[in-house]
Amino acid sequence: QIQRALRSLSIPLDRLHIMKGHMIQDMCKGLSRQTHAQAKVRMLPTYICSTPNGTEKGNFLVVELCQNQVRTLLVTLYGDGNMSPQMMYKIFDMPEGITQGEGEALFDFIAQCVSQFLAETINSDTKKSEERLPLGFVFPFTCQQTQLDKAELLSWSKGFNCSGVVGKDVVQLLQSAINKQELCHVDVVALMNDTVGTMMTCSMEGRPCEVAIVADKGSNCCFMAEAYLVETADETSGRMCVNTEWGCFGDDGTLNDVFTPYDVCVDEESCNPGEKRFEKMVGSLYLGEIVRHALIALTTEKAIFTGTDIAVLKEKGVFTMQHVLDIVNNEEGITEVIRVLDSLGLQPTERDCGRVQQICRAVVGRAATLHATGLAAILSYMCQTRELETLMVNVGVEGELYTGYPRFEEILLSVSRLLSPECLPTLLPSRDGSGRGAAMVTAVALRVAALRREVNEVLGPLKLTRADLEKVQALMREEMERGLGKETNETASVRMLPTFVSHTPDGTERGDFLALDLGGTNFRVLVVRVTEDGITMASEIYVIPAAIMQGTGEALFDHIIDCIIDFQTKQNLVTTMLPLGFTFSFPCKQVGLDKALLLTWTKGFSASGCVGQDVVQLLRDAAQRKRHTGMQVIALVNDTVGTMMSCGYDDPKCEIGLIVGTGTNACYMEEMRNVGTVEGDQGRMCINMEWGAFGDNGCLDHIFTSFDKVVDETTINPGKQRFEKLISGMYLGEIVRQILLVMTEKQLLFQGRPSPKLQTRNIFQTKFLSTIELSNGLPLRQMRAILHELDLEASFEDCVLMREVCQTVSLRAAQLCAAGLAAVVEKMRENRGQDQLSVTVGVDGTLYKLHPCFSQNLQKTLKDLAPNCNVTFLLSEDGSGKGAALVAAVASRAANAMQ
Repeated sequence: QIQRALRSLSIPLDRLHIMKGHMIQDMCKGLSRQTHAQAKVRMLPTYICSTPNGTEKGNFLVVELCQNQVRTLLVTLYGDGNMSPQMMYKIFDMPEGITQGEGEALFDFIAQCVSQFLAETINSDTKKSEERLPLGFVFPFTCQQTQLDKAELLSWSKGFNCSGVVGKDVVQLLQSAINKQELCHVDVVALMNDTVGTMMTCSMEGRPCEVAIVADKGSNCCFMAEAYLVETADETSGRMCVNTEWGCFGDDGTLNDVFTPYDVCVDEESCNPGEKRFEKMVGSLYLGEIVRHALIALTTEKAIFTGTDIAVLKEKGVFTMQHVLDIVNNEEGITEVIRVLDSLGLQPTERDCGRVQQICRAVVGRAATLHATGLAAILSYMCQTRELETLMVNVGVEGELYTGYPRFEEILLSVSRLLSPECLPTLLPSRDGSGRGAAMVTAVALRVAALRREVNEVLGPLKLTRADLEKVQALMREEMERGLGKETNETASVRMLPTFVSHTPDGTERGDFLALDLGGTNFRVLVVRVTEDGITMASEIYVIPAAIMQGTGEALFDHIIDCIIDFQTKQNLVTTMLPLGFTFSFPCKQVGLDKALLLTWTKGFSASGCVGQDVVQLLRDAAQRKRHTGMQVIALVNDTVGTMMSCGYDDPKCEIGLIVGTGTNACYMEEMRNVGTVEGDQGRMCINMEWGAFGDNGCLDHIFTSFDKVVDETTINPGKQRFEKLISGMYLGEIVRQILLVMTEKQLLFQGRPSPKLQTRNIFQTKFLSTIELSNGLPLRQMRAILHELDLEASFEDCVLMREVCQTVSLRAAQLCAAGLAAVVEKMRENRGQDQLSVTVGVDGTLYKLHPCFSQNLQKTLKDLAPNCNVTFLLSEDGSGKGAALVAAVASRAANAMQ
């Protein structure tokens, strides 16, 4: 019988693995918004998002509600790494019956304790009472927190059952009671339970602690979870401490097979049968009772106490946790066992003493093992969600079972390592209970609030309101009208250049078309075959040697024709006269579909005899010199128009082109009657907006921040392309770098120490924004390579703040782009006299395509600013190649139709 009893109290390792898996599943249910209500492991958010960093200082008041006492504490921190806090405390015994009386009486008593403590502790001569005194409230009951200082009591436990409190905000109840005591300078700023207090106590002295276990009358654990996984809270950045409330684990029956008959008896005799089943197997409030029922059962089976009156064992609560600890901690002999059993009026034999000792050790050992299993579940979950190979973490521990049972620590570590070998926990004993930790929670809350105010001050000017965006939209519309007007075009910041492209593809285009894409040291030649079955393409890249880029215009265009001939020869197209679309990515004044005057060379080109000349004619002249008749230049286009045309083949409703990459631009189909710079009123024409220069006339000065001004002043074209400098990939990284420098100077980042590399212009690349913003919940891991490249030492909090900076800058860029686009679609809708416009935007550019949030933010803002326009976005494939060929195809189709 003894062996059977001991086996029932011993849980095999494979069953512990299964239990660990069930615990993780229930934790995930508790964190999910959809399944939270059904989860037994409640996973309650605490709204504690940071642990101490050693800079906290000031006076902090703590009130801790204990089993039958109120503990008050005044902690003074000096910002010295929290190495030498000064503490004064006083303990008040609670009046009899108050834990079962009215809630108002309980909170009034707590407030009276605070008042008396302050009267005895703080010298009125120092006038400290005139300072605001923040208070942290340790309330060891299950609450639903919605803020750090707002928490509704879900249920009483541990013998408390005060009326009028469940469902109420306990912070407000305490603050009201404190106000009654005329302690107007005392503010309750944080509420936590004892488990959270333990974690924060153990986070002092330069050792960050991210997990805490309380192994006491009740049992609980908390840990720092990735905030984006805590779906029941709105916070998505960084980490948040989650109070697991794991005492209810198994209430759904998952522990039935390890629940012994002794556990069943304890559960049935409790005030809440069927609830908190895990806690009833591990809490010191219940372990004596489990032993008592085991002894009763074994006596009935005549395995112990034969011939002895055991009536005393039938009295609930007679076998206490202290009795159990006295028995298990007596390793040598049975003297202590005899003393305990004799004190209970039992007359044990030597054999009885040995068997009682075995039962006590099994019950306490099982409790330690189950704590280890819960800890292993939490450690593995942290390791998985942080995508780590190995988790090294400090675990704060407190409670009667931990302090009273010397083998608890050994079992906790050995079993958790067997179950979670990838995790290496270090146990930290809690000092001064949870009260000191509550002071830290309060101090950290105030430090974080002060930091947040300063961060908001820095980032505030970059955050645009709806009114700001509506104003940008209206200004863009004004500049568009000016650009279209014959008299106002020259002074408009948005040039609205006619492209002489009058139609988008309608799907009837057929044939082979050449495309030439010239925009840098490499250029492409393509053949695009348009059939009923769709489009196929072949292309080749050719190099322009530096000597030709900087030689004569004739040599440059002769080289281009040589490459076209080479390509057509390889494709067996030499004998065929093919229409050609020419993408020429240099500033031009277009005066016809196939006529454009070069305004200036950029990108390292300086070929002579070209500026002011028609580049299409220069290409034709070179073809004539080379006697090449296999091509006919039909159209010259820029990449934005090419993007619209490329998407227009797949979607006939595509009448807008948008580029958001290194630079930014847009084009759209405008009614000819509105284009004052070109003769004729019939039909439509694609307008190349050149919107990058929007604001060059000062109309956007109100949204230009100090960071934007610094970036603008250090570019090669100060005061020019100002809209582009707020939006495009070439500049966003540099804006972020300027913000990081200011934040470091204000001691908000990197402990006020910037690296020399961070002070290097353009070192913060825009692709870093994509990586950082993509790292949702895992900033340190994903950002390590970037930080290494910049020689920066960053804490987890630094990484979270860096991500916020990147998000602020990229969101503003997307919103401004949307405001510009809203002006375009609303103009098109009004032009056509439609209540609702359906239109597609062909879009290209690395920022739009590769940034994780840009496209989503752009579309969301556009929908908000132009609710009467149903806008679809279509990613372009090769606007400068395929798009140019399609411009030629559409022009050929139109020409044939006219013939």
